[in-house]
Amino acid sequence: MTRTVNIIDLTLRDAHQCLWATRMTTAMMKDLAPIYDRAGFEAIDLVGGAVFDVCVRYLKEDPWERMRILRSWVRETPLIIHTRGQSLFTFEFFADDVVELAAQRFAANGMRYHTPYDAINDIRNLEIPVQAAKEHGLHTIGGIVYTESPVHTDEYYAARAKELVRLGVDGIYIKDPSGLLRPDRVPTLVPALKNAIGELPLQLHSHCLSGLAPYAALLAVDYGVDVVHTATSTLANGASHPPTEQFVRNCRRRGYQVNVDLESVELAADKLAYLAKIEKKPVGEIAEYDEFHYHHQVPGGMISNLKYQLSTVGLEDRLEDILEEAGHVRADLGYPIVVSPFAQYIITQSVLNVMGKDQGKQRYDTVPDEVRLYVRGGYGRVVGEIESNLYDKIARGEEPIEDRPGAHVPLALEKLRRTRGPFASDDDLLLAAFYADREYSALKEAGPIRLDTSTLGSTPLITLIKELAGRKSIRAFSLNSSSA
Repeated sequence: MTRTVNIIDLTLRDAHQCLWATRMTTAMMKDLAPIYDRAGFEAIDLVGGAVFDVCVRYLKEDPWERMRILRSWVRETPLIIHTRGQSLFTFEFFADDVVELAAQRFAANGMRYHTPYDAINDIRNLEIPVQAAKEHGLHTIGGIVYTESPVHTDEYYAARAKELVRLGVDGIYIKDPSGLLRPDRVPTLVPALKNAIGELPLQLHSHCLSGLAPYAALLAVDYGVDVVHTATSTLANGASHPPTEQFVRNCRRRGYQVNVDLESVELAADKLAYLAKIEKKPVGEIAEYDEFHYHHQVPGGMISNLKYQLSTVGLEDRLEDILEEAGHVRADLGYPIVVSPFAQYIITQSVLNVMGKDQGKQRYDTVPDEVRLYVRGGYGRVVGEIESNLYDKIARGEEPIEDRPGAHVPLALEKLRRTRGPFASDDDLLLAAFYADREYSALKEAGPIRLDTSTLGSTPLITLIKELAGRKSIRAFSLNSSSA
């Protein structure tokens, strides 16, 4: 019997996050959405990761309104809400009542499919997000973030998968934000995960940063992956994902059934090519393989922005030194995965170490608050070992955090209602939970989303040197990155 492989489309969320700095407006989606709806995808990725944040801060589009608008255009195919687990769309953990209300509002605003993950793969950080999503009828596929390190073995991933199964997820996906999954790892990793999850479907979400993702994904299907995440060719490759059209053709040539209408996808590709031309935005290009990428594992979008920011202060010649240091910092800190927020934390610590050395300081003489919290377990369990002297230097005598990090965050909604209310809706209440009054007020003042324009939002860049010189904390510091 011919085996069927399903496809999830990422063009309206992660693909433009990777290649257009997340600046695809709702108006730009108007002609594309109905095409994708009839193309035969299992689901369409829409909001999550940086998209929610960029909608609020830069595009001045209410992301809840975007959900409702797209649901009116996409009537057959489930729309995906993609979250960072207990952190939702930011780098911070939110209170359980905020996470629970968010799940309710996802469903109320038309989302049907939820893909939460935790950046450190501490499944405790997914307990509340998964439970709340299931209570509100969301089809929930839990993510396990992939990386290469001595401690991220097949056995490690199988154990995390079993923990997710116990939470009651409807399936599991491998999230490979830096495109690190090599073809020679697929024959061991995929069967290990399939054995761990039984009859549940296994998905693969991989970026093309190493150039290996299209072939690794095809091989993963051979070894049992049921669903692959792809993007329309115009916004595929590079820091983005395997191109839908070629991946579907390759699957069919290997004898698999893929119920995606390529004529529809090709029509969308043409529209995207026109949009990219008039908006002067790049289209995807195939990335060359670079072994150095496996040392630092930093996503390409972050590297390009770091290079720009270093150039503003005359330090562009130190980029390779910083990336070299990033690989060592990651090993020092027990191999955190280079995905937001830890990608930002690793790079910032690497810059501090390299700049500190120039000033005669020792490595880790200056440490951001977020790195201190990480080593103490404030974001979840550290997978690898942190050398005891380094731990003491960073933690400065503060006690380790052993229990679920979200349990340390006090309930927030009633206080928000008292101090910043009243609110017209629970959607507005959640926006106030996520953003300070300045961002919240600016969004509200912008009014309803305009559908008569396709103007891309501008991208304000914060220089790295200003951030490092002026802030003890890097909580507000974010280099645009394809890792979500």
